[in-house]
Amino acid sequence: MTITPHKKIYFASDQHFGAPTPEASFPREQKFVAWLDEVKKDAECIFLLGDLFDFWFEYKTVVPKGFIRVLGKLAEIRDSGIPIYFFVGNHDLWMHDYFQKELNIPVYHDNQEYEFNGKAFLIGHGDGKGPGDKGYKRMKKVFTNPFSKWLYRWLHPDIGMKLAQYLSVKNKLISGEADVKFLGEDNEWLVQYSKRKLETKHYDYLVFGHRHLPMIIKVGENAQYVNLGDWIGYFTYGVFDGEQFELKEY
Repeated sequence: MTITPHKKIYFASDQHFGAPTPEASFPREQKFVAWLDEVKKDAECIFLLGDLFDFWFEYKTVVPKGFIRVLGKLAEIRDSGIPIYFFVGNHDLWMHDYFQKELNIPVYHDNQEYEFNGKAFLIGHGDGKGPGDKGYKRMKKVFTNPFSKWLYRWLHPDIGMKLAQYLSVKNKLISGEADVKFLGEDNEWLVQYSKRKLETKHYDYLVFGHRHLPMIIKVGENAQYVNLGDWIGYFTYGVFDGEQFELKEY
């Protein structure tokens, strides 16, 4: 894809709306909507790299209530012709087809490759990648198993939502709360994952969320690992202007 002159590509991740409570996260939701209003003025497209919600589950005819301002703004931007791409995170991995059908926003459950102005991108949420994270990887296999999802749908939504919201905040494997600190390049799983990916194919930028820490780290010749941070403590986002990638704070 060639970026239109004076246009930019925007990236954001890990808003976790609904946590720790819908009331407490409401100011963050307002702030994010204001950011969307700003970037739509010159956005070529927008990438949302997961954990937009602290919990999301789609029953056949029911989705979690709330978040209407964010959903409405995404619908407005998409209806204006600006592409939006959504990558599920570990908190909203039970997304199915609601975004596609209602908002015309494609949803991806794994990494995707793109090329913008001759620069190669690998983009994803980042959960379960790299050499570590073994406890979460085991748990993810259970959560994404079709039988597990079928069983969960038998819970009444009021019960299912309350249970999931409790686990989302309390379970460290899901919340990642104990993991929000820089571990050093040798111990950052996504840094190691990026270096391994570069052994078989070149990427200029490997862009992920999940870690809640804004960082750009050189992982190879003309290759950078980017983590977008979050919208809880950092309010950071990525922007690619066709020439270079930057992390900015809103």
